[in-house]
Formats: sequence, structure tokens, C-alpha cells
Amino acid sequence: MWAYSKKLQYPVSIKNKDLSMAKYIITQFGGPNGELGASLRYLTQRYAMPDDKGKALLTDIGSEELGHMEMVSSMVHQLTAGATIDEIKAAGLEANYT
Repeated sequence: MWAYSKKLQYPVSIKNKDLSMAKYIITQFGGPNGELGASLRYLTQRYAMPDDKGKALLTDIGSEELGHMEMVSSMVHQLTAGATIDEIKAAGLEANYT
């Protein structure tokens, strides 16, 4: 099926904390234009395809979108690394953290 190499296709290496950028980037998780929604649409629509090549293509695209979500996750994690709960609340990110 797939070979997962436990590394990002495009390495993310963010050194500085930037909560305002994290707040902007985290919007790419969900919503109508987010990576999760895109991946689920492709992976769900594959079942309606009449031929195997179309199904395979939608499966590949949906999997690629999940890879994008992994990169977004890495960016948000690195941008918020070392932030205190007070900084997270002040940046308006508390709904995304428990």
C-alpha cells in the first residue's frame, strides 16, 4: 500500500516561537478549505468512482492531503514550542489546546 518513512516530505524546521503565525496556520487543519476536509473528501469520493484507475487516483490524492496535514501539524507544534498557557490564551489559541 504505502511506505511511511517517518519523516516529512518537505522538512519543517522553525526555530522561533510565533503564536500569531501558529494561529494563522492552524486554520489549515479544518474547515471547508482545510487539509483534513480535503483528504476526507478525496478518500470518500473514491467509492463513487466507476473505474479502478479513478479510485486509485483519489486514494493517492487523499493520502497526499493527509501528508499536508502532517506538515501543518509540525509547523504549529514548532511555532508554539515553549509557549506558556498564558501566552497561548493571549494569542487566542486556547481552544486548540487542553
